[in-house]
Amino acid sequence: MLASCGAASPGETAPIASPAPTTTPGPVAFATQELARFNEPWAAAVAPGTQRLFVTEKSGTIRYYDLATRQTGAVSGAPTVAYGGQGGLGDIAFLPAESGASLASRTIYLSWAEAGPGQTRGAAVGRGTLACGADGACGIQGLQVIWRQPKVTGEGHYSHRIAFSPDGRYLFVSSGDRQKMEPAQDTSNNLGSIVRLNLDGTPAADNPFTGQAGKAQDIWSWGHRNTLGLAFDAGGRLWNLEHGPAGGDEINLIRKGANYGWPIVSEGNHYDGTVIPRHSTRPEFAAPAISWNPVIAPGDFIIYGGAMFPALRGQAIIGGMNPTVLVRVAFDGETAREVARHPMDRRIREVVEAPDGAILLLEDGDAGRLLRLTPG
Repeated sequence: MLASCGAASPGETAPIASPAPTTTPGPVAFATQELARFNEPWAAAVAPGTQRLFVTEKSGTIRYYDLATRQTGAVSGAPTVAYGGQGGLGDIAFLPAESGASLASRTIYLSWAEAGPGQTRGAAVGRGTLACGADGACGIQGLQVIWRQPKVTGEGHYSHRIAFSPDGRYLFVSSGDRQKMEPAQDTSNNLGSIVRLNLDGTPAADNPFTGQAGKAQDIWSWGHRNTLGLAFDAGGRLWNLEHGPAGGDEINLIRKGANYGWPIVSEGNHYDGTVIPRHSTRPEFAAPAISWNPVIAPGDFIIYGGAMFPALRGQAIIGGMNPTVLVRVAFDGETAREVARHPMDRRIREVVEAPDGAILLLEDGDAGRLLRLTPG
């Protein structure tokens, strides 16, 4: 069976899955429409103020699909990526404040796995300008790296998800532990953390370790394993979606300066069966709002805010890869609970809210379908 991180990666042995917990579906049904297909899609984002969805493909290409015209096209200027294992082209994001700007000149952010010396690799985030012409041709100009992880060996747990703060001033990036575990508790580096940056990639001025010698100036929270989802709710709170080991996938409310405990505590165990103490044994570490054991192997999530599904507003919509489901989670203050699962045909890598409130899904792997969900 597949591990929590999707496909088993070098250095990881996939756990044996257990039956999914029984849940009671909520009063929501979906009608599904296939829009397009992509090769190993990893992330997607609608350019604010447009109907154009831009999709990253893991091997290093970017394509778009226009939700209004159904036009498709390629985007030139993507970076060279270290493709392999869990590595390749990652997230894509646009500045919300530029919703009125023309697609002839739009700031774009990308993340990817970048090769280093020897057999080392690390996540990078770059910023450039997207330029699309009237003929539909698009390209990225002036792409510059603005943030990096330390380069280490291995091809897993890059994380490299991107989110902008609601006020548009800050860039949050998830930095995975790169399957090294212990660096997640070492605040001299940014592995196993969520970082908070200015829009140019420099550390924000009032981060937890600002001005402290020997500390990573970009860290916002730490003790994370492999964050594959970052999202703000309507109240401006930041949540992450994190892969556990053999069990222990979780959603966390992310607080400034909080330590989430990995690898000292977890709601799952190591793949070899070694028991990890639970959060309840170490109250100094921030505990998850919800966790799953057995895992759901999440791809990404949104916190829904659209008009098409009023019953889903404020809920997390999570793409599951093992089992192949959409998982719906409701938040109760600082805790959360699963409210429904919706079976899917294939692993769901990415979830996006469309401008009209429809839910867009990207299936994982070769010939991954772009699906549009509307009320059934």
